[in-house]
Amino acid sequence: FSLSYTPWLRNLVNDMALYNISGYSVSKKNLVFGFFLNYFDQGMFQATLDNGTSAGNFNSNEFAMGISHARKLSSALSLGMNLKYINSNLLGNYQGSGGVSSALKPAQTVAADISLFYANKTSDPWNYSYALTLSNISGKVTYGGSEKNFIPTNLRMGMAATHEIDELNKLTFTVDFNKLMVPTPPAFENGQIVGTDPATVSAIGGIFGSLFDAPDGISEEIKEVTTSVGAEYLFNNSFALRTGYFHESEMKGNRKYFTFGLGFKMDQKYGLDFAYLVPSGQGSPLANTLRLTLIAGINQPVR
Repeated sequence: FSLSYTPWLRNLVNDMALYNISGYSVSKKNLVFGFFLNYFDQGMFQATLDNGTSAGNFNSNEFAMGISHARKLSSALSLGMNLKYINSNLLGNYQGSGGVSSALKPAQTVAADISLFYANKTSDPWNYSYALTLSNISGKVTYGGSEKNFIPTNLRMGMAATHEIDELNKLTFTVDFNKLMVPTPPAFENGQIVGTDPATVSAIGGIFGSLFDAPDGISEEIKEVTTSVGAEYLFNNSFALRTGYFHESEMKGNRKYFTFGLGFKMDQKYGLDFAYLVPSGQGSPLANTLRLTLIAGINQPVR
């Protein structure tokens, strides 16, 4: 089992946080079954009416919960799947007095993730593993009214290179690339849409079309790919030092930050991981972001 806690946007507010609990078990037939719950507490916000007057303070939250399954397809290749329920309650318990406001409601849907993982361990000094994941495969959602919205489907591919120095110490380098698989917002020239109008695209059409629908062509599509690199040194199979860097184009969000982390194992049954995020620019709302994770191997034998 694992439990994670991340205070969110600490430089702006003090009542937002991300929580995660998950677990898995391996059957006698070497099949993996798991569960997870992700909860995002977005804190209190002030709702306002059309004329700008306050309608009161309300709490906003989102969560996703689901089940997981993984199995080996061969000695080196494995397949993983998630099936989950997603609920996005941005308006809290707010009830409007009429019109569109009174029709607002939580957005909810069922979504799936699918992944492939390849790792062929050899006697060479370095071993490599590769992964490909398509997450949040679902239909559009609505918060009420006629407007329908895409959920953030993502395509991620990555690899890791691991050098086992000896039986207890190893060094790992990682890199992955992530592409948001929803329609790129269109541009407007002389009152005409350049690109794809998201309102006219289905959820599945948006996934496939997102690879070539950017108004500026392939150069803009490349800017929509985020890059993450990382490194970990594991000492005595019980203490880990980690660092990484995340890069996003200035056109697509401009998130750029370094990460630093520590990990501890106790009796090979319990673990504690800590990570800290350091933005590369000044005034970032992501400054002072930290994450704490507790891990427990309930049936893991002591080594």
